Amino acid sequence: MLRTLQTYKLLFLRLIFIVIGIELSLYFFRIGLLFTGIFGLCMVFLLGREMYFYVRNMVLIYNKTISSILQDDFSSDFSKHKFNSTYNELFTLYETLKNKQNEQVTRDIIYRSILNNIESGVIILQKQENDWSIFLMNDYFSSHFNVPKVSKWKYLKNQLPSLCEIIEKDDFHEIKTSIELSINKQSKQTFVLQASRTEIFEQDYFIVLLDSIQSVVEKKEKDAWINLMKVISHELLNSITPIRSICQNLEDLVEQDSLSAEDLEDVKHSVQTMLRRSDHLQKFVEGYRKLAMLPSPKKEKTALQQVVENCIQIMNPLLRKNNIEVTNSVTQNYLINIDSQQIEQVFINLLTNSINALENSNLKQISISAEAKNNRIFIKVSDSGKGIEKEIEEKIFLPFFTTRPEGAGIGLTLSKNIIEAHGGYISHKNENEKTVFEISLIED
Repeated sequence: MLRTLQTYKLLFLRLIFIVIGIELSLYFFRIGLLFTGIFGLCMVFLLGREMYFYVRNMVLIYNKTISSILQDDFSSDFSKHKFNSTYNELFTLYETLKNKQNEQVTRDIIYRSILNNIESGVIILQKQENDWSIFLMNDYFSSHFNVPKVSKWKYLKNQLPSLCEIIEKDDFHEIKTSIELSINKQSKQTFVLQASRTEIFEQDYFIVLLDSIQSVVEKKEKDAWINLMKVISHELLNSITPIRSICQNLEDLVEQDSLSAEDLEDVKHSVQTMLRRSDHLQKFVEGYRKLAMLPSPKKEKTALQQVVENCIQIMNPLLRKNNIEVTNSVTQNYLINIDSQQIEQVFINLLTNSINALENSNLKQISISAEAKNNRIFIKVSDSGKGIEKEIEEKIFLPFFTTRPEGAGIGLTLSKNIIEAHGGYISHKNENEKTVFEISLIED
């Protein structure tokens, strides 16, 4: 407690003054100076009292500071005692711990705020002896499952027995599964349950996350509908607006008493424009119908090599016209269970995209290859074009998205739907400065 040399010096000086005062008082009594001796004793008393309060204040400040630190109570203000250099280190320790606690409290508030604002149920359990207590339950868990923020595991079991049974069955170990829970005594909903166990500073914690599958699906469906309606409304307005304007112009011309040759020419051009816009609108609707009414694939064992050769033969006139060299490396006779007409459509779409990508390219090459791996056939269609820009990479499979003025924007979307209907997938990547589309299908 009394660590500094200055403290010892002050106490030592006080003791010396007290001893000297006593000696002088006794001396004055011996020589008969009674009042002087009494005055000396009074001074000794005052010095002793001052020393008592000095030591008492030091002990009180020390005890209060240590008690505050031990109890994590940093509400006390010791600024008025900072002039006393005796406690510099103690006050520095107090302020350091106070700042750390403030930082920790701030973090806790932020973390709890984040947990309370996410649309996932979160509950954290803490082990106490042989039982578990609820360390944290976020607002979504409490409100969504209509569970009060209880503090004991046994209370939660009364509210959500099906969830607690699964956790107890696995003895509070790592879990990743799906579970059906009834919400507010209504129909059951399916949730993804993820749980993990961890130990922090010799404290055992069990973290449970619940995500509603329905809410994720509904959000994706809503976003898809919004995007689709944007595309449809855009295309309809692009066709209807000029047609309406032309109709108004024709109405004005028809109301005239006579039509000049120039007026007849305007009528002709107007009708041709309406036909072009109508044809564009019809193609758009036909494209949407193809996507919406894609028939289930009629699968049969088919040689991949034959399908690729048929597609190259179909596209050969366009390939020759654009001076494009095609390298077909599919020589091994892979057998795959597919609807050959639908898969041919996929290859035709990909070859058409490659032809358009190579329009302004000096090196015009397309290569097709295949590889069998892990009971799957991986087919690559690559071209030497400039590639797909990063800004649109995530949009290329979206319905009606196109970068070409004459494009319908359904080729890649239709291809993706066909491949997925066959239990496979199609992806895009850049490989060795080439644009590569990779198709994965199950090998028969």
